[in-house]
Amino acid sequence: MALALLVAAIGVALFALPGKASSKLIVIITPSLDNPFFGQEALGAEMRAKALGYRTLKFSHGDDAFKQNELIETAIAQGAAAIILDNAGADASVAAVLKARSAGIPTFLIDREITSRGAAAAQIVSNNYQGATLGAESFADALGGTGAYAELVGKESDTNAGIRSKGYHSVLDRYPGLKMVSRQSANWDQAQAFTVTQSILQAHPEVKGIIAGNDTMALGAIAALDSAGRSDVTVVGFDGSNDARDAILAGKMRATVLQPAFRQAQYAVELADSFLKTGSTGQPEKQLMECFLITRDNARKLNNFALSGR
Repeated sequence: MALALLVAAIGVALFALPGKASSKLIVIITPSLDNPFFGQEALGAEMRAKALGYRTLKFSHGDDAFKQNELIETAIAQGAAAIILDNAGADASVAAVLKARSAGIPTFLIDREITSRGAAAAQIVSNNYQGATLGAESFADALGGTGAYAELVGKESDTNAGIRSKGYHSVLDRYPGLKMVSRQSANWDQAQAFTVTQSILQAHPEVKGIIAGNDTMALGAIAALDSAGRSDVTVVGFDGSNDARDAILAGKMRATVLQPAFRQAQYAVELADSFLKTGSTGQPEKQLMECFLITRDNARKLNNFALSGR
């Protein structure tokens, strides 16, 4: 027992000490570098890291936990000072983050959290529940509090999918006149959302609204609605992408919820810099960043997941 406690204490000490700060390399890993949301995360982290004097390497894991593990091993082999990670699964990513921790490399999670506490130096996520309530209120208002609707849910392994859905229903379930006729996952994917929405429209032509867990699925739904000649269906998304902004301005989408991806990634790098210099972020491990409702009234102020002039 004494030996086990000693080993555990040594592990904590290794993680707490800024032993790799001299490498000046920050490795940035996101699900994709092509997807607008994840691309802005990577860009925000890269720009802030370079401004603070670090070198960077950027990788994408494609939501593949095995590939993510390989990339973590690459970061360790490269002697990274820190890792900025938008992970490939709340449960599946814990081992990879712990592997980096054991190698003395702190990981700073953005966008998606993991199910373990103490493995990462920080977990910086949008307040998905708060943001979802904003989107749901706009959705319910547009429907006049009555009618049939469908929900498109994100990847089930992603904690954000469940939190956003709960946030939506904390509002929508208060309206007895609103009836959810279908709730299906489209795995954050536009093509899947197109196909799923087509099926929903065939099975439930009475649908008046579609609320989606992200903008990519919302845009897939809009494409399916356009194909079916259904301009009467209200669509709400989540993320705050430029494509969603344009859809709102074109009258094809009611609203989206902005989660500040660019600033979130920058902040993660700032915390990493503080940790590497002092051995501490000075902040709690999990931090929530506020979301904002984007409608026709403020859509023109939205660009690359940032809202100007707030």
